[in-house]
Amino acid sequence: MGKKVTVVGAGFYGSTTAQRLAEYDVFDTVVITDIVEGKPAGLALDLNQSRAIEGFETKVVGVTTGPNGEGYEAIEGSDVVVITAGLPRKPGMSRMDLLETNAKIVRQVAENVAKYAPSAVVIVVSNPLDEMTALAQIATQFPKNRVLGQAGMLDTARFSNFVAEALNVPVASVRTLTLGSHGDTMVPVPSKSTVNGKPLRDAMPAEQIEELVVKTRNGGAEVVALLKTGSAYYAPSAAAARMAKAVAEDSGEVMPVCAWVDGEYGISGVYLGVEAEIGAEGVKRVVETDLDADERASLLAAAEAVRAKQSDISSM
Repeated sequence: MGKKVTVVGAGFYGSTTAQRLAEYDVFDTVVITDIVEGKPAGLALDLNQSRAIEGFETKVVGVTTGPNGEGYEAIEGSDVVVITAGLPRKPGMSRMDLLETNAKIVRQVAENVAKYAPSAVVIVVSNPLDEMTALAQIATQFPKNRVLGQAGMLDTARFSNFVAEALNVPVASVRTLTLGSHGDTMVPVPSKSTVNGKPLRDAMPAEQIEELVVKTRNGGAEVVALLKTGSAYYAPSAAAARMAKAVAEDSGEVMPVCAWVDGEYGISGVYLGVEAEIGAEGVKRVVETDLDADERASLLAAAEAVRAKQSDISSM
């Protein structure tokens, strides 16, 4: 059986994710779905016509879905489903402003995923991320390890990029880490961040690190404010696609993701940004990182902030 991945939502985020997944050439099929009549089929046609140029064999299939689950049979047998459906932010909006609108959309999508792709690993990217990940798990009733959210990969990439630009070094020489939530309670981890293997704290003063932390936390809002319509998709899609690839290849790669935490760091029963080993069953295990006292306190605070919001989710 060949590998199959579905991307739900054919906006900029979804279509770019589908393109990246197709170009990896590790899947037999990429399915892209949307409620806009014809759009996913048009994108699939276009992407398939790029195969001869880019040299990949993955077949892209585009399907319009209806309000009562019409069209979802096309996702049957998917190993991975990436949920990008929902409204993006507008300038001045917080991720939480999208909560009610996107909760309805994500719940409906998740129920159809459970019906047609019952053994899939689900990667949620819809905002507000931590809450929508929790909601997708409730709606699918999947084991918690099989539902995860894309956040840490993106936040880490933003942080690394800002550090590389500030120090004028290759981005490959920078390693950073962010935990916590995708938003206000993001927890950057300077103690685990390095430049050419040396501690970030030796490479730049504490106040400059703090500036870059704030810039990272506001990374998405900065893009939204400049674009005016829609939100970031190149970096987010790269992150989601890498996660899907790790699942498909059962790679065991350790990535910062939004995962169910049950005991690690002394935190239990919440979806939170942590490092995790990713493979065919989703999250193989949460990897506990040594944090300093401040970082640990921030992570505990983030867990409680996210927990408070996630407890409202089950009624949505």
